[in-house]
Amino acid sequence: MASENGLTKADILSTVQGYSRDYRAGGDNSALERKFERDKDAVRELGIPLETIDSPDRPGDNTALRYLIPKRLYDLPSDIEFSPQEIGLLALAAAVWREGSLSDDSRRALLKLSSRGIEASEPLVGYAPRIRVREAAFAPLQAAQTAKIVVSFPYLKPGESTPRRRTVLPLALVQHEGRWHLYAQDIDAGATRTFLLSRIVATVVQRPDVAAPEIDTTGAVERSQAELAAVSLRNRAVIETRPETDAAMRLGRRAASVENDGARVVLHFTDLDILADELAGYGPEVLVHEPPALRAAVHRRLLQVAAQHASAATRQEGADRG
Repeated sequence: MASENGLTKADILSTVQGYSRDYRAGGDNSALERKFERDKDAVRELGIPLETIDSPDRPGDNTALRYLIPKRLYDLPSDIEFSPQEIGLLALAAAVWREGSLSDDSRRALLKLSSRGIEASEPLVGYAPRIRVREAAFAPLQAAQTAKIVVSFPYLKPGESTPRRRTVLPLALVQHEGRWHLYAQDIDAGATRTFLLSRIVATVVQRPDVAAPEIDTTGAVERSQAELAAVSLRNRAVIETRPETDAAMRLGRRAASVENDGARVVLHFTDLDILADELAGYGPEVLVHEPPALRAAVHRRLLQVAAQHASAATRQEGADRG
């Protein structure tokens, strides 16, 4: 960054801290050169623009290539400044992530911000919530989204006994109602689709053999969130809860409206099967009034639980008699 015309590899190896100590003028520097090649990739992964410039008097000669980090591309725009309070808030936002590559990305962002020379406000640096990603599919999907690579995975929809392989180009990963969703271009359908990550039942596989369609990803997160919010707004559930129960407390917090002194709640939901799973878990604490499909789904789950318990009781009774 300090050089207007860049530095050759020999210049860097002989003068830059981290290389110069092991550099041998006129000697074998092959190990140091391999380290330099790895470091070039690491610098670019940090989001730092590293340019390679051909020597005007020795074009095509790799030994004469010059490396340059253009200051105009690395620095933040001149009209963007951060106060100590804003740096503190950004630090807290980065600290929220505690999961693999996400944590690495947040650390890299903080490293770049710290180069601005602004210290965070101490009162802001304290407790921060944590976001974890439990779905194994998240990391490979994020990597494919960044690299704009088509992937495929087996996806099991509710009511189906076997998963179907989907081939998609990931466009955005969004969290909605506490769950991670993939917004992607479905290659076979030729249209965007949203997938729940918890329904991806096996390994996500990259498909370099499938050409990625040219799609403008600008605003993909916002479009996905808007579509999910629209689905949630259309779906309305009316549920009766027993007073002073876990169901009454938890569902009441999320209710769009509450009636009958809190005993009857109206919820909006995105996925009927996910809500049915949750409501069945409350057992006799809830009674579903609407919609009929949700009521039937909860009823089926309760019948399955009753049948499993009856079967287990029968086996135990037979073992006791034996």
